[in-house]
Amino acid sequence: MTVRTRIAPSPTGDPHVGTAYIALFNLCFARQYGGQFLLRIEDTDQTRSTPESEQAILDSLRWLGIEWDEGPDVGGPNGPYRQSERMDIYGKYALELVEKGHAFYCFATSEELDEMRREQAARGEAQIYDGRGLKLSAEEVQRRLDAGEPYVIRMKLPTEGVCEIDDMLRGKIEIEWSQVDMQVLLKADGMPTYHLANVVDDHLMEITHVIRGEEWINSAPKHLKLYEYFGWQAPVLCHLPLLRNPDKSKLSKRKNPTSILYYRNAGYLPEAMLNYLGRMGWSMPDEREKFSLPEMQAHFDLNRVSLGGPIFDVDKLNWLNGMWIREDLNTEQLATRLHDWAFNKENLLQILPHAQPRMNTLSDFAPLASFLFSGMLPLTEANFSGNKLDIEQQKEFLQYALWRLEALRFWNRDAIFGELKLLADQMSIKVKDALAPVFVSIAGTTASFSVVDSMEIIGPDMSRARLRHAINALGGFGKNKQKALEKTYLQLGAEPADAQ
Repeated sequence: MTVRTRIAPSPTGDPHVGTAYIALFNLCFARQYGGQFLLRIEDTDQTRSTPESEQAILDSLRWLGIEWDEGPDVGGPNGPYRQSERMDIYGKYALELVEKGHAFYCFATSEELDEMRREQAARGEAQIYDGRGLKLSAEEVQRRLDAGEPYVIRMKLPTEGVCEIDDMLRGKIEIEWSQVDMQVLLKADGMPTYHLANVVDDHLMEITHVIRGEEWINSAPKHLKLYEYFGWQAPVLCHLPLLRNPDKSKLSKRKNPTSILYYRNAGYLPEAMLNYLGRMGWSMPDEREKFSLPEMQAHFDLNRVSLGGPIFDVDKLNWLNGMWIREDLNTEQLATRLHDWAFNKENLLQILPHAQPRMNTLSDFAPLASFLFSGMLPLTEANFSGNKLDIEQQKEFLQYALWRLEALRFWNRDAIFGELKLLADQMSIKVKDALAPVFVSIAGTTASFSVVDSMEIIGPDMSRARLRHAINALGGFGKNKQKALEKTYLQLGAEPADAQ
């Protein structure tokens, strides 16, 4: 048997360090056994998926040094490698399950399901599907289908007993079937859910080992049952521990930058970043902290993974990155890295049209543009005190702006300005006054050149990270205040983006 592993990210936002962490361990495991590593794009969420996000995933993983044997950009015998290009595959498998009696049509409306959950919550019960579609007779189902009523296809599941999961790291895991929902497999628009597409694609792509984050443990019973229903051999499962903030909470962009591209733009070396991710719950046999990807592959053993939540500590990453800079680069190599990172001609040509009108000497360039080559700026409340809005108003605008920009699908100056201007109008704030705290957050001062041009240059990852940093510099928000802000934000006509 040839070992085949995969990473299957969704192109719906900034490329996450957690994606790179899982990809690295899948790559090393495959290479340990002379196997193959695949990359598949799971873009069934067409409302949020973008080509730009997909390209950012590919670019960020490749920047780290992670390469794949099959994928959407390199091809392979098991393509296509985007789920959106495999839509004709999934429907027939869902219908096959219906025909075999392992799945059923559900005509319940969203309003009916909401009421069902409210009633379950009032009774103190688990809020899962109650099987009402299974009570319809075959004649009633056919009548509704003939009438063209919208439906979804759900999988049948046992309601009693226990599902046993054999996990490479954790041994036997038991989950009661009564706690597992009858998962929607095919949505009303004909699109598959993650669960159906994931199982079908892993089978057709001959994946032998599914190595993923522990947040998928509760989905394992559904996946294993689908393999059983189809009569397929299930892959070996392995659930890696989640990355954690220093306070042991789940790694969150509220407390740590989580985008790979942020770290690239902030001047971290890819070797150091990959080295650091390799230390997340795993260690070399000799316990040394600094090692390369080839060294990790040569010594990799999944059994050395610790189940304790690995801590993603930026201070520790800084220390390790400094080691790589000082020990592995001579002066000439460091000069090349600096040039390639920020001072290349392409990058300078983006910046100079904005800096040149403010320059009298060449030496003016460094203070004008230094914020474009920085990570987090050293901000305090004093930096914002000269702005017209009071501190609380500035902080609230920054939070609303952050939510708007997290949902922005296409990152360019006009789109950024459009969102910020619309938000200022909705809050009845003059655009100039609303943009002042954004200027300070991005450039450290309101005396910089156009803030939206600056944000386009430094990119979405760094821009959003600086806005979060500024909010924290102004004291942040407690949980109650955060909830109140979300309610107010909904009244402005938008929903807060995912805060994880």
